[in-house]
Amino acid sequence: MAAVSGLVRRPLREVTVRDAINQGMDEELERDEKVFLLGEEVAQYDGAYKAGLRPICEFMTFNFSMQAIDQVINSAAKTYYMSGGLQPVPIVFRGPNGASAGVAAQHSQCFAAWYGHCPGLKVVSPWNSEDAKGLIKSAIRDNNPVVVLENELMYGVPFEFPPEAQSKDFLIPIGKAKIERQGTHITVVSHSRPVGHCLEAAAVLSKEGVECEVINMRTIRPMDMETIEASVMKTNHLVTVEGGWPQFGVGAEICARIMEGPAFNFLDAPAVRVTGADVPMPYAKILEDNSIPQVKDIIFAIKKTLNI
Repeated sequence: MAAVSGLVRRPLREVTVRDAINQGMDEELERDEKVFLLGEEVAQYDGAYKAGLRPICEFMTFNFSMQAIDQVINSAAKTYYMSGGLQPVPIVFRGPNGASAGVAAQHSQCFAAWYGHCPGLKVVSPWNSEDAKGLIKSAIRDNNPVVVLENELMYGVPFEFPPEAQSKDFLIPIGKAKIERQGTHITVVSHSRPVGHCLEAAAVLSKEGVECEVINMRTIRPMDMETIEASVMKTNHLVTVEGGWPQFGVGAEICARIMEGPAFNFLDAPAVRVTGADVPMPYAKILEDNSIPQVKDIIFAIKKTLNI
């Protein structure tokens, strides 16, 4: 504990991402009797969809959501529009997304671009415990279908949990990014687990005199372009980082919007994307490690963009 001006500052409580998600769901189940859970390995579920309720549908992995993609895309995402606004669909689809470890091609892909492509859905992608709790609660309260893309490798990771996040009323607004680290030389935009890699890269580069502004997107759809554009106008450089494949990816969308918007004329160099390799995920660990962005890849991309 550190003493500041005669006061004792207590260390912040640490909470894992898994516990933050469970805390958020527990609070919403207690708050609203219409909220209930369904999914694989979720106790017992006693029948078909219950009209008027607010289900939280858990996928053991989002790779298995392919078995339900017609219901997610053609039913959940479009019913409110096709009913002329008469039938909202307040449902949450949640579960682990992206690469885990040693589970090969069929269990390792990122669905941020897949679901972020579809109007009618909201898509969030938490990184730390604060994100996880605030976004799951906002998703449950939203009257639209929300896809919550978690990361299996983050579940057991503890993060400092600020006092406000421990409140039952704590929410993180969907559609709002967070600047995790202020910087002046380059903007680095990411979501989910790679946010941590970006912060590690920024810490290394700071020792070399390069100050990176790291943005945690939090939400894939609707995307907070205002925060990204304002940062690019300040730093004049942009790198995007994601675990998914490059073609039609989240980074590709960010780069396109920057090109089409007011921040384009502020760029001093082309934007650079750091992505997963454009291959099905290999099983061998050394190949797996080389198929997803590492801290060294982010540092290389930043130095390339800054021409240093």
